[in-house]
Amino acid sequence: MEQLNSFSPIGMFDSGVGGISVLREAMRQLPAERFIFFGDTKNAPYGTKTREEVLLLSRRAVDMLIGEGCKAIVIACNTATSAAAAALRAEHPSLPIIGMEPALKPAQQLHRDGIVLSLATPGTIAGEKYARLYSLYGDGVVSLPCGGLMEFAERGEMDGEKLHGFLAGLFAPYADKKVEAVVLGCTHYVFLKNAISRHFPGVPLIDGNEGTVRQLRRRLTEENLLCSEDRQGGVRLLSSGGEEAVRRMRMLLETK
Repeated sequence: MEQLNSFSPIGMFDSGVGGISVLREAMRQLPAERFIFFGDTKNAPYGTKTREEVLLLSRRAVDMLIGEGCKAIVIACNTATSAAAAALRAEHPSLPIIGMEPALKPAQQLHRDGIVLSLATPGTIAGEKYARLYSLYGDGVVSLPCGGLMEFAERGEMDGEKLHGFLAGLFAPYADKKVEAVVLGCTHYVFLKNAISRHFPGVPLIDGNEGTVRQLRRRLTEENLLCSEDRQGGVRLLSSGGEEAVRRMRMLLETK
């Protein structure tokens, strides 16, 4: 690996477009940094794959980003974090690798006498990382596997009759429950926030993006790799899905 320094880029990857929501937050908090984002659209979704499959795909993504000279890696995918983060850190001990985590802890602070609904992919909910998090902050939390939901974001369907029909069926068992908070435990779900909020009016929707980027800043600072604030950063988008997938990612990145 080439010698890394504060001017080296930060690598970030996801199974598709969902991680763009993390990238937007990272660009907001760290405007001087350069980013390389890889969306593995060709192999999406990760959430219904086996742990072994996700680990293999994550290794490929990380190897590619290391080849691009990245000084740190953000796994902008809850499923990939659960399946691969520990192994990747063991394989690359000198490289800061930051993962995602469903925001159960901040949501738990809102729990009183109702429930916290945690939305995530089946792969995330079945993982050891989620189980450990749930053991600490799971009081009042109902974990809801949402197989099929992230694909709406991948297709660019952020609203519409089909999406709301899917959400209505997904949330029907909780229609008579007091829902105090909804955890968006997949980076794709952040782009569906407006649609989800229509089914839970007035209920806080919480994601882990801001906390992930704060952790990235901490790790870069510890390793003396944080870029100074006296330059303009940038981003390079890559995708296994070709130019059309890159175009969709850029549109999401530029959407206010």
